[in-house]
Amino acid sequence: MQPGIKYNQPATEMYRINLSRAPISSGGSQPSETSGSIFTERAENKCSHMNSKVTFCHGQSLSFCHRLQESMLSSASSFKNYRGILNWCVVMLVLSNARLFLENILRNGILVDPIQVVSLFLKDPYSWPAACLVIVSNIFILVALYTERKLAMGSISEKVGLLIYIFNLTIILCFPMVVVLKLPSITPVGGAYALGVYTILFLKLYSYKDVNRWCRERTQAKARPSSSSASSTMQSHVSYPGNLSLRDIYYFVFAPTLCYELNFPRSESIRMGFLLRRLFEMTYFISNVLSIVFQWMVPIIRSSMKPLQEMDYSRMTERLLRLAVPNHLIWLIFFYWFFHSSMNFVAELLRFGDREFYRDWWNSETITYFWQNWNIPVHKWCLRHFYKPLLRRGAGKLLSQSAVFFASAFFHEYLVSVPLRMFRLWAFMGMMAQLPLAWFVARFLRGNYGNAAVWLSLIIGQPIAVLMYVHDYYVTHCQDDPTIAEAL
Repeated sequence: MQPGIKYNQPATEMYRINLSRAPISSGGSQPSETSGSIFTERAENKCSHMNSKVTFCHGQSLSFCHRLQESMLSSASSFKNYRGILNWCVVMLVLSNARLFLENILRNGILVDPIQVVSLFLKDPYSWPAACLVIVSNIFILVALYTERKLAMGSISEKVGLLIYIFNLTIILCFPMVVVLKLPSITPVGGAYALGVYTILFLKLYSYKDVNRWCRERTQAKARPSSSSASSTMQSHVSYPGNLSLRDIYYFVFAPTLCYELNFPRSESIRMGFLLRRLFEMTYFISNVLSIVFQWMVPIIRSSMKPLQEMDYSRMTERLLRLAVPNHLIWLIFFYWFFHSSMNFVAELLRFGDREFYRDWWNSETITYFWQNWNIPVHKWCLRHFYKPLLRRGAGKLLSQSAVFFASAFFHEYLVSVPLRMFRLWAFMGMMAQLPLAWFVARFLRGNYGNAAVWLSLIIGQPIAVLMYVHDYYVTHCQDDPTIAEAL
Protein backbone atom coordinates (compact mmCIF):
# COMPACT_ATOMS: atom_id res chain seq x y z
CA MET A 1 0.00 0.00 0.00
CA GLN A 2 1.29 3.44 -0.86
CA PRO A 3 0.96 6.14 1.73
CA GLY A 4 -1.62 8.76 1.02
CA ILE A 5 -4.40 6.45 -0.18
CA LYS A 6 -6.80 4.35 1.96
CA TYR A 7 -8.46 1.37 0.32
CA ASN A 8 -11.73 0.11 1.78
CA GLN A 9 -11.37 -3.01 -0.35
CA PRO A 10 -8.15 -4.58 -1.61
CA ALA A 11 -7.10 -3.66 -5.15
CA THR A 12 -4.54 -5.17 -7.51
CA GLU A 13 -1.15 -3.57 -8.05
CA MET A 14 -2.13 -2.13 -11.41
CA TYR A 15 -4.85 -0.01 -9.80
CA ARG A 16 -2.68 1.47 -7.05
CA ILE A 17 -1.94 5.15 -7.56
CA ASN A 18 1.00 6.82 -5.94
CA LEU A 19 0.16 10.37 -5.10
CA SER A 20 2.93 10.92 -2.56
CA ARG A 21 4.96 12.79 -5.16
CA ALA A 22 2.06 14.93 -6.26
CA PRO A 23 2.50 18.56 -5.29
CA ILE A 24 0.25 19.82 -2.49
CA SER A 25 -1.53 23.13 -2.72
CA SER A 26 -0.41 25.98 -0.59
CA GLY A 27 -3.30 25.49 1.78
CA GLY A 28 -2.06 22.04 2.68
CA SER A 29 -5.58 20.69 3.03
CA GLN A 30 -6.52 19.83 -0.57
CA PRO A 31 -4.58 18.10 -3.35
CA SER A 32 -3.54 20.25 -6.22
CA GLU A 33 -5.64 20.60 -9.32
CA THR A 34 -3.17 18.48 -11.28
CA SER A 35 -3.13 15.61 -8.78
CA GLY A 36 -6.90 15.73 -8.39
CA SER A 37 -7.45 15.53 -12.12
CA ILE A 38 -4.94 12.69 -12.50
CA PHE A 39 -6.59 10.75 -9.70
CA THR A 40 -10.10 11.34 -11.00
CA GLU A 41 -9.20 10.33 -14.54
CA ARG A 42 -7.35 7.17 -13.51
CA ALA A 43 -10.01 6.21 -10.98
CA GLU A 44 -12.80 6.60 -13.51
CA ASN A 45 -10.90 4.62 -16.14
CA LYS A 46 -9.48 1.84 -13.97
CA CYS A 47 -12.11 1.40 -11.25
CA SER A 48 -15.31 1.59 -13.28
CA HIS A 49 -15.95 -2.13 -12.72
CA MET A 50 -15.02 -2.19 -9.03
CA ASN A 51 -17.78 -1.98 -6.43
CA SER A 52 -15.53 -0.16 -3.98
CA LYS A 53 -14.92 3.24 -2.45
CA VAL A 54 -11.58 5.04 -2.63
CA THR A 55 -10.83 7.55 0.13
CA PHE A 56 -8.11 10.17 0.25
CA CYS A 57 -6.09 10.75 3.37
CA HIS A 58 -7.34 14.33 3.24
CA GLY A 59 -11.06 13.38 3.28
CA GLN A 60 -11.96 13.41 -0.44
CA SER A 61 -13.78 10.31 -1.69
CA LEU A 62 -15.24 8.84 -4.84
CA SER A 63 -18.31 6.66 -4.18
CA PHE A 64 -20.64 4.84 -6.56
CA CYS A 65 -24.13 6.43 -6.59
CA HIS A 66 -26.28 3.71 -8.18
CA ARG A 67 -27.76 0.52 -6.77
CA LEU A 68 -30.62 -1.88 -7.51
CA GLN A 69 -33.84 -0.27 -6.19
CA GLU A 70 -37.50 0.42 -7.04
CA SER A 71 -39.21 3.79 -7.38
CA MET A 72 -40.91 4.91 -4.17
CA LEU A 73 -44.41 4.93 -5.64
CA SER A 74 -43.98 1.46 -7.14
CA SER A 75 -45.93 -1.37 -5.54
CA ALA A 76 -42.69 -3.36 -5.25
CA SER A 77 -41.09 -0.64 -3.14
CA SER A 78 -40.89 -1.02 0.62
CA PHE A 79 -41.57 2.69 1.10
CA LYS A 80 -44.57 3.27 3.37
CA ASN A 81 -44.38 6.85 4.63
CA TYR A 82 -47.04 8.85 2.76
CA ARG A 83 -47.61 11.43 5.48
CA GLY A 84 -46.93 14.32 3.11
CA ILE A 85 -49.48 13.06 0.59
CA LEU A 86 -52.02 12.63 3.37
CA ASN A 87 -51.39 16.20 4.52
CA TRP A 88 -51.81 17.38 0.92
CA CYS A 89 -55.16 15.58 0.69
CA VAL A 90 -56.28 17.22 3.93
CA VAL A 91 -55.23 20.68 2.69
CA MET A 92 -57.06 20.16 -0.61
CA LEU A 93 -60.14 18.90 1.23
CA VAL A 94 -60.15 21.95 3.51
CA LEU A 95 -59.71 24.35 0.61
CA SER A 96 -62.43 22.75 -1.52
CA ASN A 97 -64.91 22.68 1.36
CA ALA A 98 -64.01 26.25 2.32
CA ARG A 99 -64.96 27.28 -1.21
CA LEU A 100 -68.25 25.41 -0.94
CA PHE A 101 -68.91 26.97 2.45
CA LEU A 102 -68.27 30.49 1.14
CA GLU A 103 -70.41 29.84 -1.92
CA ASN A 104 -73.21 28.57 0.31
CA ILE A 105 -73.05 31.66 2.53
CA LEU A 106 -73.08 34.02 -0.45
CA ARG A 107 -76.05 32.24 -2.04
CA ASN A 108 -78.25 31.45 0.99
CA GLY A 109 -77.00 33.65 3.82
CA ILE A 110 -76.85 32.36 7.41
CA LEU A 111 -79.50 29.66 7.76
CA VAL A 112 -78.60 28.34 11.22
CA ASP A 113 -81.30 29.46 13.66
CA PRO A 114 -81.11 28.49 17.36
CA ILE A 115 -84.91 28.48 17.56
CA GLN A 116 -85.08 25.92 14.76
CA VAL A 117 -82.49 23.80 16.55
CA VAL A 118 -84.63 23.76 19.69
CA SER A 119 -87.73 23.03 17.64
CA LEU A 120 -86.10 19.82 16.42
CA PHE A 121 -86.46 18.43 19.93
CA LEU A 122 -89.43 20.35 21.37
CA LYS A 123 -92.65 21.68 19.91
CA ASP A 124 -93.63 23.26 23.20
CA PRO A 125 -90.87 24.49 25.56
CA TYR A 126 -93.12 23.65 28.52
CA SER A 127 -93.81 20.09 27.34
CA TRP A 128 -91.02 17.50 27.29
CA PRO A 129 -92.71 14.23 26.22
CA ALA A 130 -89.53 12.52 24.97
CA ALA A 131 -87.72 13.20 28.26
CA CYS A 132 -90.71 11.90 30.22
CA LEU A 133 -90.71 8.78 28.08
CA VAL A 134 -87.04 8.18 28.93
CA ILE A 135 -87.74 8.63 32.66
CA VAL A 136 -90.51 6.00 32.49
CA SER A 137 -87.91 3.47 31.28
CA ASN A 138 -86.74 3.08 34.88
CA ILE A 139 -89.81 0.93 35.52
CA PHE A 140 -88.52 -1.76 33.15
CA ILE A 141 -85.09 -1.69 34.81
CA LEU A 142 -86.65 -2.29 38.22
CA VAL A 143 -88.82 -5.11 36.86
CA ALA A 144 -85.71 -6.86 35.51
CA LEU A 145 -83.89 -6.48 38.85
CA TYR A 146 -86.91 -7.72 40.84
CA THR A 147 -87.26 -10.74 38.55
CA GLU A 148 -83.59 -11.67 38.93
CA ARG A 149 -83.77 -11.43 42.72
CA LYS A 150 -86.78 -13.74 42.77
CA LEU A 151 -85.02 -16.19 40.47
CA ALA A 152 -81.90 -16.13 42.65
CA MET A 153 -83.95 -16.92 45.77
CA GLY A 154 -85.90 -19.65 43.99
CA SER A 155 -89.23 -17.91 44.56
CA ILE A 156 -90.19 -18.32 40.92
CA SER A 157 -89.23 -20.92 38.35
CA GLU A 158 -87.09 -20.36 35.29
CA LYS A 159 -90.15 -20.61 33.02
CA VAL A 160 -92.02 -17.96 34.97
CA GLY A 161 -88.96 -15.74 34.95
CA LEU A 162 -88.61 -16.22 31.18
CA LEU A 163 -92.26 -15.25 30.65
CA ILE A 164 -91.76 -12.10 32.75
CA TYR A 165 -88.70 -11.18 30.69
CA ILE A 166 -90.52 -11.78 27.39
CA PHE A 167 -93.33 -9.53 28.53
CA ASN A 168 -90.94 -6.88 29.88
CA LEU A 169 -88.75 -6.79 26.75
CA THR A 170 -91.76 -6.75 24.43
CA ILE A 171 -93.23 -3.78 26.28
CA ILE A 172 -89.87 -2.00 26.08
CA LEU A 173 -90.11 -2.05 22.27
CA CYS A 174 -93.87 -1.55 21.89
CA PHE A 175 -94.64 1.04 24.57
CA PRO A 176 -92.44 3.89 23.23
CA MET A 177 -93.52 3.09 19.67
CA VAL A 178 -97.20 3.51 20.58
CA VAL A 179 -96.52 6.73 22.50
CA VAL A 180 -94.51 8.25 19.63
CA LEU A 181 -97.14 7.31 17.06
CA LYS A 182 -100.10 8.51 19.12
CA LEU A 183 -98.64 11.63 20.75
CA PRO A 184 -98.30 14.44 18.19
CA SER A 185 -96.29 16.65 20.53
CA ILE A 186 -93.23 14.42 20.13
CA THR A 187 -91.00 15.66 17.31
CA PRO A 188 -89.25 13.20 14.97
CA VAL A 189 -85.87 13.96 16.54
CA GLY A 190 -87.24 13.62 20.07
CA GLY A 191 -88.96 10.39 19.11
CA ALA A 192 -85.76 8.99 17.59
CA TYR A 193 -83.86 9.86 20.77
CA ALA A 194 -86.43 8.16 23.02
CA LEU A 195 -86.60 5.07 20.81
CA GLY A 196 -82.80 4.91 20.73
CA VAL A 197 -82.69 4.90 24.55
CA TYR A 198 -85.31 2.13 24.71
CA THR A 199 -83.50 0.08 22.06
CA ILE A 200 -80.24 0.27 24.03
CA LEU A 201 -82.14 -0.67 27.19
CA PHE A 202 -83.68 -3.66 25.40
CA LEU A 203 -80.25 -4.96 24.37
CA LYS A 204 -78.77 -4.34 27.83
CA LEU A 205 -81.56 -6.10 29.73
CA TYR A 206 -81.43 -9.04 27.33
CA SER A 207 -77.73 -9.40 28.12
CA TYR A 208 -78.50 -8.95 31.84
CA LYS A 209 -80.99 -11.83 31.62
CA ASP A 210 -78.58 -14.16 29.81
CA VAL A 211 -75.57 -13.56 32.06
CA ASN A 212 -77.53 -14.05 35.29
CA ARG A 213 -79.03 -17.24 33.87
CA TRP A 214 -75.54 -18.50 33.06
CA CYS A 215 -74.50 -17.72 36.64
CA ARG A 216 -77.43 -19.72 38.03
CA GLU A 217 -76.61 -22.66 35.78
CA ARG A 218 -73.01 -22.59 36.94
CA THR A 219 -73.90 -22.35 40.63
CA GLN A 220 -76.35 -25.21 40.26
CA ALA A 221 -73.60 -27.36 38.80
CA LYS A 222 -71.31 -26.49 41.71
CA ALA A 223 -71.91 -25.84 45.38
CA ARG A 224 -74.12 -22.81 45.87
CA PRO A 225 -72.21 -20.02 47.70
CA SER A 226 -73.60 -18.95 51.04
CA SER A 227 -74.99 -15.47 51.62
CA SER A 228 -72.23 -14.71 54.12
CA SER A 229 -69.48 -15.36 51.60
CA ALA A 230 -71.24 -13.22 49.04
CA SER A 231 -71.60 -10.33 51.45
CA SER A 232 -67.98 -10.54 52.56
CA THR A 233 -66.71 -10.29 49.00
CA MET A 234 -64.65 -7.21 48.28
CA GLN A 235 -66.31 -4.41 46.40
CA SER A 236 -63.83 -4.77 43.55
CA HIS A 237 -64.97 -8.34 42.91
CA VAL A 238 -68.62 -9.33 42.89
CA SER A 239 -70.01 -12.85 42.66
CA TYR A 240 -73.54 -14.04 41.99
CA PRO A 241 -76.03 -13.26 43.53
CA GLY A 242 -74.21 -10.33 45.13
CA ASN A 243 -74.47 -8.47 41.84
CA LEU A 244 -78.26 -8.13 42.08
CA SER A 245 -78.32 -4.61 43.43
CA LEU A 246 -79.50 -1.20 42.29
CA ARG A 247 -75.94 0.08 42.19
CA ASP A 248 -74.80 -2.75 39.94
CA ILE A 249 -77.66 -2.65 37.44
CA TYR A 250 -77.62 1.14 37.08
CA TYR A 251 -73.85 1.10 36.59
CA PHE A 252 -74.45 -1.31 33.72
CA VAL A 253 -77.30 0.80 32.32
CA PHE A 254 -75.08 3.88 32.09
CA ALA A 255 -71.86 2.05 31.13
CA PRO A 256 -70.83 2.35 27.45
CA THR A 257 -71.41 -1.33 26.69
CA LEU A 258 -74.28 -3.63 25.78
CA CYS A 259 -72.81 -6.83 27.25
CA TYR A 260 -73.28 -7.40 30.96
CA GLU A 261 -70.56 -8.72 33.26
CA LEU A 262 -70.44 -9.11 37.02
CA ASN A 263 -67.03 -7.41 37.16
CA PHE A 264 -66.13 -4.85 34.53
CA PRO A 265 -62.51 -3.71 34.06
CA ARG A 266 -62.06 -0.41 35.89
CA SER A 267 -59.50 2.36 35.50
CA GLU A 268 -57.64 3.62 38.55
CA SER A 269 -58.89 7.21 38.56
CA ILE A 270 -60.70 9.89 36.59
CA ARG A 271 -58.41 12.01 34.42
CA MET A 272 -59.84 15.52 34.46
CA GLY A 273 -57.82 16.70 31.46
CA PHE A 274 -59.01 13.79 29.35
CA LEU A 275 -62.58 14.35 30.54
CA LEU A 276 -62.56 18.07 29.63
CA ARG A 277 -61.11 17.38 26.18
CA ARG A 278 -63.88 14.89 25.42
CA LEU A 279 -66.50 17.36 26.70
CA PHE A 280 -65.12 20.08 24.43
CA GLU A 281 -65.18 17.69 21.47
CA MET A 282 -68.78 16.73 22.20
CA THR A 283 -69.87 20.36 22.23
CA TYR A 284 -67.83 21.36 19.20
CA PHE A 285 -68.76 18.47 16.91
CA ILE A 286 -72.49 18.46 17.66
CA SER A 287 -72.56 22.17 16.77
CA ASN A 288 -70.78 21.29 13.51
CA VAL A 289 -73.37 18.64 12.72
CA LEU A 290 -76.26 21.05 13.28
CA SER A 291 -74.56 23.75 11.19
CA ILE A 292 -73.99 21.38 8.26
CA VAL A 293 -77.59 20.16 8.43
CA PHE A 294 -79.18 23.61 8.36
CA GLN A 295 -76.63 25.42 6.21
CA TRP A 296 -75.75 22.74 3.66
CA MET A 297 -78.14 19.80 3.62
CA VAL A 298 -81.50 21.56 3.98
CA PRO A 299 -81.05 23.75 0.84
CA ILE A 300 -80.06 20.68 -1.20
CA ILE A 301 -83.06 18.72 0.08
CA ARG A 302 -85.38 21.62 -0.71
CA SER A 303 -84.11 21.76 -4.27
CA SER A 304 -84.52 17.98 -4.61
CA MET A 305 -88.27 17.85 -4.05
CA LYS A 306 -89.27 19.00 -7.55
CA PRO A 307 -86.94 16.60 -9.44
CA LEU A 308 -88.22 13.73 -7.25
CA GLN A 309 -91.84 14.62 -7.97
CA GLU A 310 -91.19 14.99 -11.70
CA MET A 311 -88.96 11.89 -11.77
CA ASP A 312 -86.22 13.84 -13.52
CA TYR A 313 -83.46 11.25 -13.24
CA SER A 314 -80.59 13.44 -14.40
CA ARG A 315 -81.39 16.17 -11.86
CA MET A 316 -82.10 13.55 -9.20
CA THR A 317 -78.63 12.09 -9.76
CA GLU A 318 -77.08 15.56 -9.55
CA ARG A 319 -78.89 16.29 -6.27
CA LEU A 320 -77.87 12.90 -4.92
CA LEU A 321 -74.19 13.57 -5.59
CA ARG A 322 -74.50 17.05 -4.06
CA LEU A 323 -76.10 15.57 -0.97
CA ALA A 324 -73.51 12.80 -0.66
CA VAL A 325 -70.71 15.11 0.53
CA PRO A 326 -72.45 16.85 3.48
CA ASN A 327 -74.26 13.64 4.43
CA HIS A 328 -70.99 11.75 4.58
CA LEU A 329 -69.31 14.51 6.56
CA ILE A 330 -72.16 14.36 9.08
CA TRP A 331 -71.81 10.58 9.33
CA LEU A 332 -68.05 10.82 9.95
CA ILE A 333 -68.45 13.61 12.51
CA PHE A 334 -71.24 11.73 14.25
CA PHE A 335 -69.10 8.61 14.40
CA TYR A 336 -66.28 10.49 16.11
CA TRP A 337 -68.69 12.41 18.35
CA PHE A 338 -70.53 9.31 19.54
CA PHE A 339 -68.03 6.43 19.49
CA HIS A 340 -64.96 8.39 20.56
CA SER A 341 -65.87 11.59 22.36
CA SER A 342 -69.18 10.70 24.05
CA MET A 343 -68.46 7.08 24.93
CA ASN A 344 -64.99 7.91 26.24
CA PHE A 345 -66.51 10.74 28.27
CA VAL A 346 -69.00 8.36 29.90
CA ALA A 347 -66.35 5.68 30.34
CA GLU A 348 -64.02 8.13 32.06
CA LEU A 349 -66.77 9.29 34.41
CA LEU A 350 -67.61 5.70 35.37
CA ARG A 351 -63.96 4.56 35.28
CA PHE A 352 -64.99 1.94 32.73
CA GLY A 353 -61.80 0.29 31.53
CA ASP A 354 -62.69 -1.31 28.19
CA ARG A 355 -62.43 1.56 25.68
CA GLU A 356 -62.52 -0.52 22.48
CA PHE A 357 -65.61 1.07 20.96
CA TYR A 358 -64.42 0.73 17.35
CA ARG A 359 -61.61 -0.77 15.32
CA ASP A 360 -60.00 0.16 12.00
CA TRP A 361 -63.19 -0.04 9.92
CA TRP A 362 -61.75 2.57 7.53
CA ASN A 363 -59.35 -0.12 6.26
CA SER A 364 -62.22 -2.51 5.50
CA GLU A 365 -61.72 -4.50 2.31
CA THR A 366 -65.05 -6.32 2.70
CA ILE A 367 -68.53 -5.28 3.81
CA THR A 368 -68.44 -7.95 6.52
CA TYR A 369 -65.24 -6.56 8.03
CA PHE A 370 -66.80 -3.09 8.15
CA TRP A 371 -69.89 -4.24 10.07
CA GLN A 372 -67.72 -6.23 12.46
CA ASN A 373 -65.45 -3.32 13.36
CA TRP A 374 -67.23 0.03 13.15
CA ASN A 375 -69.57 -0.56 16.14
CA ILE A 376 -67.85 -2.89 18.59
CA PRO A 377 -70.50 -2.77 21.39
CA VAL A 378 -73.25 -3.92 19.01
CA HIS A 379 -70.93 -6.44 17.35
CA LYS A 380 -70.01 -8.00 20.70
CA TRP A 381 -73.69 -8.20 21.69
CA CYS A 382 -74.70 -9.85 18.41
CA LEU A 383 -71.81 -12.30 18.63
CA ARG A 384 -72.41 -13.21 22.28
CA HIS A 385 -76.20 -13.25 22.52
CA PHE A 386 -77.44 -13.93 18.99
CA TYR A 387 -74.91 -15.38 16.52
CA LYS A 388 -73.19 -17.98 18.73
CA PRO A 389 -76.46 -19.18 20.35
CA LEU A 390 -77.83 -19.80 16.85
CA LEU A 391 -74.71 -21.81 15.96
CA ARG A 392 -75.05 -23.86 19.16
CA ARG A 393 -78.65 -24.66 18.21
CA GLY A 394 -77.50 -26.10 14.87
CA ALA A 395 -78.00 -23.17 12.53
CA GLY A 396 -75.44 -22.70 9.76
CA LYS A 397 -73.11 -19.73 9.48
CA LEU A 398 -74.89 -18.24 6.48
CA LEU A 399 -78.29 -18.52 8.17
CA SER A 400 -76.92 -17.04 11.40
CA GLN A 401 -75.29 -14.12 9.57
CA SER A 402 -78.52 -13.49 7.66
CA ALA A 403 -80.47 -13.52 10.93
CA VAL A 404 -78.08 -10.95 12.43
CA PHE A 405 -78.51 -8.66 9.40
CA PHE A 406 -82.28 -9.15 9.58
CA ALA A 407 -82.34 -8.08 13.25
CA SER A 408 -80.11 -5.10 12.46
CA ALA A 409 -82.39 -4.13 9.55
CA PHE A 410 -85.42 -4.32 11.85
CA PHE A 411 -83.90 -1.96 14.42
CA HIS A 412 -82.72 0.47 11.71
CA GLU A 413 -86.25 0.67 10.34
CA TYR A 414 -87.69 0.86 13.85
CA LEU A 415 -85.53 3.89 14.69
CA VAL A 416 -86.39 5.72 11.45
CA SER A 417 -89.96 4.87 10.46
CA VAL A 418 -91.58 5.19 13.88
CA PRO A 419 -90.32 8.74 14.63
CA LEU A 420 -91.28 9.83 11.10
CA ARG A 421 -94.69 8.11 11.55
CA MET A 422 -94.51 6.33 8.20
CA PHE A 423 -93.38 2.90 7.06
CA ARG A 424 -91.49 2.74 3.77
CA LEU A 425 -88.86 0.06 4.59
CA TRP A 426 -86.04 1.98 2.90
CA ALA A 427 -83.70 1.43 5.85
CA PHE A 428 -84.73 -2.22 6.13
CA MET A 429 -84.10 -2.89 2.45
CA GLY A 430 -80.82 -0.97 2.59
CA MET A 431 -79.56 -3.19 5.40
CA MET A 432 -80.72 -6.41 3.75
CA ALA A 433 -79.02 -5.31 0.53
CA GLN A 434 -75.75 -5.53 2.45
CA LEU A 435 -75.91 -9.33 2.17
CA PRO A 436 -75.57 -9.62 -1.64
CA LEU A 437 -73.22 -6.62 -1.64
CA ALA A 438 -71.00 -8.32 0.95
CA TRP A 439 -70.92 -11.49 -1.18
CA PHE A 440 -70.08 -9.54 -4.34
CA VAL A 441 -67.27 -7.52 -2.75
CA ALA A 442 -65.73 -10.57 -1.05
CA ARG A 443 -66.00 -12.64 -4.25
CA PHE A 444 -64.85 -10.24 -6.95
CA LEU A 445 -62.97 -7.36 -5.28
CA ARG A 446 -59.75 -7.49 -3.32
CA GLY A 447 -57.45 -5.08 -1.51
CA ASN A 448 -57.84 -1.44 -2.45
CA TYR A 449 -60.74 -2.20 -4.79
CA GLY A 450 -62.68 -3.76 -1.94
CA ASN A 451 -61.89 -0.82 0.31
CA ALA A 452 -63.07 1.59 -2.40
CA ALA A 453 -66.31 -0.40 -2.74
CA VAL A 454 -66.93 -0.13 1.02
CA TRP A 455 -66.38 3.64 0.97
CA LEU A 456 -68.60 4.02 -2.11
CA SER A 457 -71.44 2.13 -0.43
CA LEU A 458 -71.17 4.47 2.58
CA ILE A 459 -70.93 7.68 0.57
CA ILE A 460 -73.70 6.92 -1.95
CA GLY A 461 -75.97 4.49 -0.12
CA GLN A 462 -76.93 6.72 2.80
CA PRO A 463 -77.95 9.80 0.73
CA ILE A 464 -80.28 7.59 -1.32
CA ALA A 465 -82.12 6.54 1.84
CA VAL A 466 -82.15 10.15 3.11
CA LEU A 467 -83.72 11.45 -0.10
CA MET A 468 -86.30 8.66 -0.13
CA TYR A 469 -87.39 9.30 3.46
CA VAL A 470 -87.42 13.09 3.06
CA HIS A 471 -89.48 12.85 -0.11
CA ASP A 472 -91.98 10.44 1.44
CA TYR A 473 -92.18 12.54 4.61
CA TYR A 474 -92.88 15.62 2.49
CA VAL A 475 -95.59 13.86 0.50
CA THR A 476 -97.19 12.32 3.60
CA HIS A 477 -97.10 15.22 6.08
CA CYS A 478 -96.26 18.49 4.36
CA GLN A 479 -97.67 18.58 0.85
CA ASP A 480 -101.13 19.72 1.95
CA ASP A 481 -99.79 22.25 4.46
CA PRO A 482 -98.61 25.37 2.58
CA THR A 483 -96.67 26.69 5.57
CA ILE A 484 -94.66 23.51 6.05
CA ALA A 485 -94.30 23.00 2.31
CA GLU A 486 -92.84 26.48 1.94
CA ALA A 487 -90.41 25.79 4.80
CA LEU A 488 -89.20 22.65 3.09
